[in-house]
Amino acid sequence: MKILYGGDYNPEQWPRPVWEDDYAAFDLAGIDTVTIGVFAWSYLQPDESTYDFSRLDEIVARAVAGGRNIVLATATAALPPWLATQYPEVNRTDFEGRRHLYGQRHNACPNSPVYRRLSAELAGRIAERYAGTPALVAWHVGNEYGGYDGGCWCDNCAVAFRLWLRERYETLDRLNDAWNATFWSHLFTDWDQIVPPSKISEHWRGPDHTAFQGITLDYRRFISDSMRQNFRDEKARIREHDPDVPVTTNFMGAYRPLDYHSWADDLDFVSWDNYPPGSREHVRMAFAHDLMRGIKGGKPFWVMEQTPTITASRDVNPVKRPGVLRLWSWQAVAHGADAVLYFQMRQSKGACEKYHGAVLDHSGRTDTRAFTEAAVLGSEFEHVGDTITGAKTPAKIALLVDWNSWWAAEMTDGFNRHAKYIPTVLGYYRALWNAHVDVDVISAQADLSRYDVVIAPMLHMLTGDIVERLEAVAGRGGSVVASYWSGRVDVDDNAFLADAPGPLGALFGVRVDETDSAAPGEANPVTLGAGEVVSAAELVFELLTPLGAEVVGAYGADFYAGTPAVTRRDVPGGGQAWYVGTGLDDAGLAWIIDTILARHGLVGPYAGIADLEVSVRDNGDERTTFLLNHATTDVEVAAHIGGTDVLTGRNISAGEPLRLKPTDVLIIRSDR
Repeated sequence: MKILYGGDYNPEQWPRPVWEDDYAAFDLAGIDTVTIGVFAWSYLQPDESTYDFSRLDEIVARAVAGGRNIVLATATAALPPWLATQYPEVNRTDFEGRRHLYGQRHNACPNSPVYRRLSAELAGRIAERYAGTPALVAWHVGNEYGGYDGGCWCDNCAVAFRLWLRERYETLDRLNDAWNATFWSHLFTDWDQIVPPSKISEHWRGPDHTAFQGITLDYRRFISDSMRQNFRDEKARIREHDPDVPVTTNFMGAYRPLDYHSWADDLDFVSWDNYPPGSREHVRMAFAHDLMRGIKGGKPFWVMEQTPTITASRDVNPVKRPGVLRLWSWQAVAHGADAVLYFQMRQSKGACEKYHGAVLDHSGRTDTRAFTEAAVLGSEFEHVGDTITGAKTPAKIALLVDWNSWWAAEMTDGFNRHAKYIPTVLGYYRALWNAHVDVDVISAQADLSRYDVVIAPMLHMLTGDIVERLEAVAGRGGSVVASYWSGRVDVDDNAFLADAPGPLGALFGVRVDETDSAAPGEANPVTLGAGEVVSAAELVFELLTPLGAEVVGAYGADFYAGTPAVTRRDVPGGGQAWYVGTGLDDAGLAWIIDTILARHGLVGPYAGIADLEVSVRDNGDERTTFLLNHATTDVEVAAHIGGTDVLTGRNISAGEPLRLKPTDVLIIRSDR
């Protein structure tokens, strides 16, 4: 199987002659895969008792005749008007308590019995009709679950939430204890007294300002599970007719409302939509790719959507500069993508995404820069064949991302609301990226046994046996890192009745006595090591007392000047446990990460060369190394390995000089 290439195609918007023009253009661009039917519900089912597949039959038949792989959607990503008006209860109620009228998309309540019944029925009928279609390579359920606000707060959700809570807690006594319900007279004596936490119940400002973190945390878990159940409903109906073709839905990277790790077992493979928020987001994109790859234990994933040119939903929508489409697409492959697909293949003539980028613009021209760059990339994907697909990333470093900690930390009162979870995690990831090492971004529940270094920033909530697994890493000689706010609460978001960092204290050999906070821009200098680096720390300043740990960083200002900010404990068994009690800047985090990587001999080949990315995929027989230049200037290095240039076929010798221009991509295949 080659790298799949194509994207979201909506020929129902166009007359048949346009279809023929499209397929001729697809041939020119090397487009081999089309995703069809994502928003097809309204024409597939014009009323509750009628199904009409004639138009989709033609679309599928033309894709088959054109020799394309087909990703077939279940068409349930947006309600048809008749359903929303006939059954108003399927429309979502927002966080403010307002029941929505029909419109937009992501507009269905995930706990509406009517929506669940009709969406599953449609998925089943589509599967029954098209199972066995030649070149059907994947089923696409729903689309970008969650939407702009991530949920619903209606009466259907209230009923389902109570049932979810009954299953989780079994008794009201257990629930009241978990929610610390004696606070503010919240003891519940009947399940029906419980309502969704929203702006008109527990929340005093926005979604992160709640009187009861335990209630809101459980509601977020519940909504994630509810949407996962929607996916499972449709997948089950597909499996009645097709036991083999893989089923997926498209995630959205670091998307807070849904705990993607909890969905892992239900997806046959992970796919996601890559729309970075800015033009210099290569580190964040690398992180998101690694996060998606880590959901299913390092298995390859798909980029289900990206734009060839511009997005359409932001205040400012800059165009991709020349060469950037190719660079970012190869970056996805370098981090584990086996498919690179677009939204969209042809620009829509109307509505909110009519100016969203596409392979073919409104004119349908094939001599535009966007089309030409897409065609070059398609040719390269054809050239590399199947030598990369299926290969994995041989990482020895793990970065933990924990949705429960993310949710809990960002709605905690009393500390600093400017300190955010993903920016904190990204700070550590950036230091690893700049060291040119491969990283697995995984859940706190994942197996840690194969990693030499495990980094757990802001591991605010401790669940399961995470403490024991971190101790095991250090006990066999590995290095473990935790940051401020770690080890503060249990699975119910109740504080440990012990010194912070709670159950992590023994591993890190440190006690947090106080936690200071400051506004953005108010820095406290932290001197690291023997004065090698002075880091401008911001936002959070924990006052630490070492209990067996060595001080490796000290504050330089305020009443706690000279006291520990960063500690390191030597663990029996040869490992080390680092605790970072403040928000170090990039230079400070780089010093810590580089020190740890050097100890394990893991520093990458071009460490210190800014904006040069190095990533590896290994299929067991051969190793493919990707060098990608994200800099705005040329980069000159000596080849750290020898092998074959995948894109040109020329031989490369170890040590020979390499010159990469801006947006250049070099792919070297070598024996293991």
